[in-house]
Amino acid sequence: MPELLWTGPPGAPVLVLAHGAGAAMDSEWMTRFCDSLAECGVRTARFEFGYMAARRGGTRKPPPRAETLVGEYRDAVAAVVESLGGGAGGAARVAIGGKSMGGRVASLVADELYADGSGSVTALVCLGYPFHPPGAPEKLRTAHLADLRAPTLILQGTRDPFGTIEQVPGYALAPRIRVSWLDDGEHEFKPRVKISGHTHAEHLATAATETAEFVRAHRL
Repeated sequence: MPELLWTGPPGAPVLVLAHGAGAAMDSEWMTRFCDSLAECGVRTARFEFGYMAARRGGTRKPPPRAETLVGEYRDAVAAVVESLGGGAGGAARVAIGGKSMGGRVASLVADELYADGSGSVTALVCLGYPFHPPGAPEKLRTAHLADLRAPTLILQGTRDPFGTIEQVPGYALAPRIRVSWLDDGEHEFKPRVKISGHTHAEHLATAATETAEFVRAHRL
């Protein structure tokens, strides 16, 4: 069972949140975002994939292919549901998501756990989805997104090198996927203040607010 890091008020809607490829579950970005979500009335359950957890013991491993992490994400959701008292046929339900690679892994398991509305997962939130590797827009990671049935919110900076506002509208995305843009934001949602007039803190707060509203809207 993975170690869970909880943030937010007990009894609030829960979002299971996975980290990106290179930053741990308690990185500054993840902590700031989860603290903002808590202020918006959403509780997060963070966990680490095995390769990242191994780094804490001094074993540095590169991130594996996202597809190989699906089982770990599935186990994390089961652990969260069980901790909420929803195991063995109980009624606990959660939203799932992640930052960058973590969101991609969540998207790969979302429909299985959503089960057309009858499963343990209610919705999916992707924070900076890696539509393609930076500098390689031809290598799309979007095939499964064309038929995704789980309600999905993707929060994306308009100049994210993993998928910009000029590129993403041309992709085949399922009708239940909504992309919300953060003006001039890059992969961490950080804008150029003098150019955009926005701050990083402002974009993080906006992302948290939109995430909280989306999670609450799909709680049941």
